[in-house]
Amino acid sequence: MGQDKVTASRVGAEQIQFAALCATLAIVAIFMPVLFMPGVMGKFFFQFGVVLSASVMISLLEALTLAPMRCSQFLNVGLRRNIIERWVGWCFDRLAVLYRWSLGVMLGWRPWRYLVLGAAVAVFAWSLTLVARIPKEEVPAQDQGMYMVKLEAPIGSSMDYTNAFSRKAEEIIASRPEIDAGFATVGGWGGEANEVNVFITMKARELRPKTDKGTPVTQQESMIQTCRALSVFPGVNVIIRDPSKSSLSGGGRGGGLPVSFSIRGPEWQKLGELSWQFTEEMLASGKMVDTSTDFKIGMPEVQVVPNRDKTLAHKVDIQTLGESIRALVGGYKIAKFTREGRRYDVRVRLLRGERLRPEAIGSMYVRNTEGEPIRISELVDIRTRPSLQAIYRVNRARAVTIGANPAPGVAQDEALAEVMKIKQRLLPENYELVLTGSSRSAEESQRALIFAFIGGLIAAYMVLASQFNSFLHPFTILLALPFSMTGALLGLFLFGQTLNIFSIMALILLAGIVKKNSILLVDFTNQVRAEGRGVDDALREACPIRLRPILMTSVATIAGAVPGALAMGPGGELRIPMSIAVVGGVLVSTILTLFVVPCFYSIAEEWRALLLRAWPASVKAARPVAGTTLQGAEATLPSK
Repeated sequence: MGQDKVTASRVGAEQIQFAALCATLAIVAIFMPVLFMPGVMGKFFFQFGVVLSASVMISLLEALTLAPMRCSQFLNVGLRRNIIERWVGWCFDRLAVLYRWSLGVMLGWRPWRYLVLGAAVAVFAWSLTLVARIPKEEVPAQDQGMYMVKLEAPIGSSMDYTNAFSRKAEEIIASRPEIDAGFATVGGWGGEANEVNVFITMKARELRPKTDKGTPVTQQESMIQTCRALSVFPGVNVIIRDPSKSSLSGGGRGGGLPVSFSIRGPEWQKLGELSWQFTEEMLASGKMVDTSTDFKIGMPEVQVVPNRDKTLAHKVDIQTLGESIRALVGGYKIAKFTREGRRYDVRVRLLRGERLRPEAIGSMYVRNTEGEPIRISELVDIRTRPSLQAIYRVNRARAVTIGANPAPGVAQDEALAEVMKIKQRLLPENYELVLTGSSRSAEESQRALIFAFIGGLIAAYMVLASQFNSFLHPFTILLALPFSMTGALLGLFLFGQTLNIFSIMALILLAGIVKKNSILLVDFTNQVRAEGRGVDDALREACPIRLRPILMTSVATIAGAVPGALAMGPGGELRIPMSIAVVGGVLVSTILTLFVVPCFYSIAEEWRALLLRAWPASVKAARPVAGTTLQGAEATLPSK
């Protein structure tokens, strides 16, 4: 405008300082609830909220001090030194002319404003239908180059048998060209003789074989192929565990599987029936694989039940009876010895052939209190029943935990929805189904993030209302948020991403950064109106002037998110959905905000003027006029 650089820098900084302050405080208000999120998600995103809040506060200080100082010394206006600079400037000028003409058309004919708002609302409503079509999960699958395979042999298998087929399984795994190393443990975690856990490490991506598409074999592809290769053992259940799916929920029973829940009830027999019915239904649905349950019937158990009347008649002490059977069958450990690097217990008991059959217990003798030998079969009832390998309880309730992996191409939420359908069909009264592990963590994290999003919106509205001293303008500014959600959902849907904690976090991030477009438009329009211009004239003048900074900041934000959306290195699976959501949200929100905010601003001011004209005269007389000082209490009282 013909001013020198120092004056222009000072005036320009004063002109945007209110908008910059409002945008910064609104961003901080959005992320404040994130700092107080409970549970695992609170720990996970605490640093995220702190870093963003601190960085935008520091950037506000830089924008209002160092940036004007640099402009006052180095900024040159009107000098186009190269073709790129001239071309960019010409594009911005043409866009401003086109934008001014579009605003003139929309604001010149009243129905156009309502059509624009109606179309924007329709687009937002349509985008909400994408929520049901976008797969949902806790965290996206990552290629960490390692995973675990659990092999379950038939119940009752000996350690020698388990070790034998474990060696064959190791040979199959080692033959896979993409696998670098493996480590196997025989005997499970709790001493289960029929379980084998194999920890697999894959080769670096550049050293793995190529698929038909010309890309290296991924971890998820290797998991599927390894599972198929290990399915050659009859009666052996193969379960693949992806560590990237259980990094937030931890381990535990079923904790490492994306689908994990427990059935709780009063009777063990019924719990066992329900566990097998659930696993069969889950496999039959085709949406889950690698099902497992901790309700496992072990080897037949011989129960020796003393007959109190008979023991009393034969003068046999119950404690003596129990110790005798224990000594004869279980034996007493009296020493240890080492052979070939292994330590063995030395036990004194009956020979193997004399203690393995149930009837052999009845043929044993025990002495009564008078020293007479009494045959055990005359004193006890011997029963043979199947027994559980382990008994679990949760919160003092009998519980059976079931876990599974979603089938290839099936999202976690889709598999859990199928579990809930099975629950409606099979679960009787007095029995309940409770999500555990990764399933519960996914539900809690999404609920916590949604709560943080709503809390951030309320806090942002309060901050903007205090800054603009208005209940209406903050609502006008927050109109950009629904359209950012529209763009984010559309981007996730088009690029085949899932709705997980990182993409939901992107929605919270968008709620903070897209408001600055509306703040720039509303604040500068208010400044122009303060000079005495009408509402529509102020919008036609202010909005095109603010077009260039809006487009520049939006393009810069998109450019910063594009590398994350293209990330192909380790951990890129976590950055891709968040970056795509940011790119889509900023793009769609910027385009729609440029037209929706001016139209809503004009309509809102028109309706506000109509309401004020319809307001009772006595009430309007009682209201103080903005910018005036009332002298005495009489000035506020309406005349009768």
